[in-house]
Amino acid sequence: MVKRPVVHIVFWLVYLVQDALLHYVWMQSILKDVSEQEQYWMAIKTALIVLPPKLLIVYYFVLFGVKKMLADKKNWILIITEIGVLLALSIMLFRMSFHYIINPHVYQLNVTVPLFNARNVLISLLEMGYITGIGITLKLLRMQIAARNREKEAMEREQILIREKLQAELKFLKNQTNPHFLFNTLNNIHVLARKKSDKTPEVVMKLSELLSFMLYETGKETISIADEVKIMEDYIDLEKIRYNEKLSVHVEKEIDDGSRQITPLILLPLIENAFKHGVSESRFDSFISINIKLAKGYLDFNIENSVENGSVKEKNNRIGLCNIKRQLELMYKEHELKIEDKEKTFAVNILINLNSYGKI
Repeated sequence: MVKRPVVHIVFWLVYLVQDALLHYVWMQSILKDVSEQEQYWMAIKTALIVLPPKLLIVYYFVLFGVKKMLADKKNWILIITEIGVLLALSIMLFRMSFHYIINPHVYQLNVTVPLFNARNVLISLLEMGYITGIGITLKLLRMQIAARNREKEAMEREQILIREKLQAELKFLKNQTNPHFLFNTLNNIHVLARKKSDKTPEVVMKLSELLSFMLYETGKETISIADEVKIMEDYIDLEKIRYNEKLSVHVEKEIDDGSRQITPLILLPLIENAFKHGVSESRFDSFISINIKLAKGYLDFNIENSVENGSVKEKNNRIGLCNIKRQLELMYKEHELKIEDKEKTFAVNILINLNSYGKI
């Protein structure tokens, strides 16, 4: 970024060139007997001599005046007095420069020009007003840009804080899912071990595979829908070992692209709930029906399970469902979560536009 002193120097050099050209044009008719080269030098000298009065009034506004006018609205009389005094001083210096230096020594004119008259004061006022107006405009523009940059930086800092908070919340939700899943599975192993079932080693091996998947894959932001379905099927196989003929599980899949990405383990808690709060609490034969459809990035997931005693009102507040609701809110702009609580069945439908995934 260009440093401010350099910008000021460039600005005044450009202005001096423009001011010198104006003086050259104004004095051409008077200096007919002087060569063009000499006229150029005279114009440059004139522009340099009358520069200090302009610097005085311009930098008063740039450094103090504009800020005072914007901030101290109660003391307008004092501010106007300051401006009037400095403007009068600048005009006086401007006129004295012409009267005592430029006309007699630069242009070497023998014409007697009054130090102050209405015409000369008006010309001086116009010159001062022109460059002062430019200075004030640039100052206001710079202040506006600085204010916008500060606002933008504040918004960016706020967005970073919000993003960090959401990332921490999402990490907490994912970490909450894993212990929840592990707790349910260990319960299953405990039941089999107490029965001294020959299937216990097989269950332990499947659990080991699932935990390996969770350790190395679920730390990612997304995984393929094929991997998500695979972990669901492995979990179902794990649970079916425990329930045998008591449970009927029906899974239908219609996936057009298994490489589509999805947030890890966002669907598994629904299957956990179906087993834990449906099948495990049933004394009779029970069922779980799962239907997964994926077409052009739209995932339609339906799960329905049998329930006993028809009371499942607490399910909406359980860890799994609350977890999924919040993860969907954080990760997908376009989604729907529907829960249907009937007397004999409990069903959940999730519709997600996987293309609406938004990184936190």
